[in-house]
Amino acid sequence: MSRFLFVVPPLAGHVYAAGAVAATLAGRGHEVAWAGPEAALRRMLGDTVTVYSTGMRPYRGQRDRGLRAVRSLWEGFVLPYARFTLPAVDKAIAAFGPDVVAVDQHALAGAVAAHRHGVRWASLAPQSMELTRPFRSLPKVEGWIERGIANAGLSIADGADPRFSPHLVLAFTTPALTGRHDFPAHYALVGPALGTRTTAPDFPWDALDGPRRVVLVTMGTLAEDVARDFYPRVTGALRALAGRVRAVVAAPPGAVPDPPPGTLVLPEVPVLRLMPRLSAVVCHAGLNTVCEALAHGVPLVVAPIKHDQPVTAAQVVAAGAGVRVRFGRSGAGELAAALTAVLDEPGYAAAAGRVRDSFAAAGGAPAAASHLEQLAARS
Repeated sequence: MSRFLFVVPPLAGHVYAAGAVAATLAGRGHEVAWAGPEAALRRMLGDTVTVYSTGMRPYRGQRDRGLRAVRSLWEGFVLPYARFTLPAVDKAIAAFGPDVVAVDQHALAGAVAAHRHGVRWASLAPQSMELTRPFRSLPKVEGWIERGIANAGLSIADGADPRFSPHLVLAFTTPALTGRHDFPAHYALVGPALGTRTTAPDFPWDALDGPRRVVLVTMGTLAEDVARDFYPRVTGALRALAGRVRAVVAAPPGAVPDPPPGTLVLPEVPVLRLMPRLSAVVCHAGLNTVCEALAHGVPLVVAPIKHDQPVTAAQVVAAGAGVRVRFGRSGAGELAAALTAVLDEPGYAAAAGRVRDSFAAAGGAPAAASHLEQLAARS
């Protein structure tokens, strides 16, 4: 049996995918440990996992949009997080002695420390931005990111980019969503890694009974500070469709003004358990939420905000599995029309079903675990 160390940032969409792969490896008898902020990881993964704590410093919220949001992501989180956690990750590798380190692309310290110790490492790509490299046509942006990595002391001596392992890159999507790209041979697109979540909140399931179709609205945990203007507009759309749909809105208390009767507004919802009950999802086009919906054949209305979300939204539209709306400008009427389209026009559900089938064929968490086992066998 082998040892695997997972290095991830404390962000739900990143932790849950890695957690499903880690649980599969543990179920096969391997030893698994984590390096990251202990309180956050235990909250999402449970108390039984082994965690080498890196600590966590507060980072400012990110209200920027467009390319400024990319800059603030790297300057405000990715690079300082890597610098802060690198000493602890280095010690974790020395203490645990992993055969393979599985490194989230936004937790660069794992790649740097693994290289220092001569341990093979795999990149986990939980978003579309780093995987499909949309800034290749903007060399100044790509160059800025590369210089930022170098100036932060996070370069790897042999010239490898810490975002992209030369050994294995695992992506939680498939070409049915990304479109055709010339990915290198060591890239494995395994589809979403969906596993049991230990922290699934309670939910009033009886409230979903009845003839109305169920719609989930979720704008992601990192968008709460910028989504407050969106909720009143989506509420207007839901009110226009109140006789047809019952909505579940994942939002902070007080963020959704005067919701239509029967609308459930909750700070947390059991997303994976909800999916089989849903007819549509309205979201920010985060890859995690998009793939969870498409894995169940659920079409989407996507309102991208920043970072990789416009890239993922474009992929959803190109696949025919949803409608894109303007996050900052769409009024209630436009949102209602988009939601009506994905509910009533069968082509959207059919396209979502095709992506679902591609995800199932790719193998998900078990396939990702097998690739990591093969990498460990080469160590």
